Amino acid sequence: MVGSFREKLIDALINGKVIKKIDLDKALDIQKKSGGNLGKILVDKCFISQRDLMLVMSRQLNIPPINLSKYKINDRSLMQLVPEKLAKQYSIIPISKIGRVLTLAMSDPLNIFVIDDVKMLTKYQIDLVVATENDIREAIVSYYGSQNQDISNILKDAEPSAALEVLKEEEDEEEKIDIGEVAAESRRAPIVKVVNLIISEAMKRRASDIHIEPAETSLRVRYRIDGHLHDAVNLPKRNQNAIIARLKIMSKLDITETRMPQDGRFKINFDGREIDFRVSVLPVTFGGKIVLRILDKSSLSVGLDKLGFLPGPLATFKTALKRPYGMILVTGPTGSGKSTTLYSIINKLNAPERNIVTLEDPVEYELDGITQIQARPEIGLTFASGLKSVLRQSPDIVMVGEIRDFETADIAIKASLTGQLILSTLHTNDASGAITRLVDMGVEPFLVASSLVLSSAQRLMRNICPNCKDEIEIPKNVMERTGIRCDTFAKDGEKKFYKGKGCSKCDNTGYYGRIGILEALLIDDTIRDMVMKKASSDDIKDHATKQLGMKTLRDNAIENLFNGVTTLEEVLRVTSED
Repeated sequence: MVGSFREKLIDALINGKVIKKIDLDKALDIQKKSGGNLGKILVDKCFISQRDLMLVMSRQLNIPPINLSKYKINDRSLMQLVPEKLAKQYSIIPISKIGRVLTLAMSDPLNIFVIDDVKMLTKYQIDLVVATENDIREAIVSYYGSQNQDISNILKDAEPSAALEVLKEEEDEEEKIDIGEVAAESRRAPIVKVVNLIISEAMKRRASDIHIEPAETSLRVRYRIDGHLHDAVNLPKRNQNAIIARLKIMSKLDITETRMPQDGRFKINFDGREIDFRVSVLPVTFGGKIVLRILDKSSLSVGLDKLGFLPGPLATFKTALKRPYGMILVTGPTGSGKSTTLYSIINKLNAPERNIVTLEDPVEYELDGITQIQARPEIGLTFASGLKSVLRQSPDIVMVGEIRDFETADIAIKASLTGQLILSTLHTNDASGAITRLVDMGVEPFLVASSLVLSSAQRLMRNICPNCKDEIEIPKNVMERTGIRCDTFAKDGEKKFYKGKGCSKCDNTGYYGRIGILEALLIDDTIRDMVMKKASSDDIKDHATKQLGMKTLRDNAIENLFNGVTTLEEVLRVTSED
């Protein structure tokens, strides 16, 4: 059907004299080499206008055209039926609803998969009209984004201050801002409401970070949700300085400093919970970019059992924690949940009879009953020098934020041999890599072998949204190409897989929340001998998997796939290095 229409479309374009044959041949050649939609290629290469293409498609498919720029959508509730992300992704917008029939404007009515998805999502029969992609894009901006409307309405009350406008004597002169006026503007009700709304919306959407980024003509706000950034709102450029000043004042930062990076923090109460915000300000081309890291203490009290780790690796980790002294390492890239794991551990071990000290850069969560030290390299308080002083305080458990150099590693390892339990992190890909990294730093192999109790690696992977979870079939050849053996992981011969269709609860991503996967390597006598002989990380990993039964990160991820927790795409994304 699609193939026959393609021929009709080509004939219509030639016979209607809306495109030259040489241009059409070029477009067909591009499609043959790179794939893609023929109509989109024609428009992108300026061989035909969007309007002419729309009219040709309308005639050939007998689908009525519509000029959305002159059409008003009166029923705003239609936007709740089709999520904004889906509308943007496929260039569609619902325009009316009569009974159980939903009329959808599309720029590419040949995409039958989109029609099926919308039909399944809304439970309505779909009627089509065709519109240009530009008209649909502008309609999406106009009719979606209630948060943008709320903020726009609030900012209408904020009269533009002369102090917030750029005053330039010459074209290349530096921007001049009256700091006093900016500070006064930042305390006005509309600006305070906008900042509060940005923060409260981030909390409601489960964001871990808020990115406030100055652009040339606007102030862009994005939220990091489940590890991925999502656009939230674009604010008027004229309110940029007041909003940034408001956040600096909340964080007790210097609003007159615009050339140097700054770090601060503040606290709020949200739904009865105390939330910490760590604030970083960085001077960029069009102003000061601010990133707010949201730190919720309640996530630490759940304990290791609630972080999503599988029972096997978790049991290995708990075995290591029973040791009174030694070193336990947690490795992984930035954003893999290492700090949350370590904080959960020390929160669990926190008791009146234990002296627990942490040395961090920066201190992320403030915990009662625990001595926490902020490293300050600029004044000489590094991890290494701080650790020397901490060891004179008779600690039972010490958490070092990160082992970055030989001196820190050497002191930490020697401390673990003299009766302290040392917890720390390293940036390596897997558990066995952490062992060889310490040796590569210059630490004597016999010290590593004697002190290390457990080396672990972890990642965070997204859960399938329970609200729109749907069973799917993964072809056998796809599983074979990824190297996943169904007979090894499937329970009782079952091979059921799932995927999120996308809904309002998960922002149409198909994912909701994250869990941890853990690779836990408990050091045994054989591994100690291997470390002494400077064996490679691959040899250590091979022994751990074959002789100790260690489950790798990929094994953990695949087990979650067969348990119906996550998707194949997420398994491959999170464990790509395996």
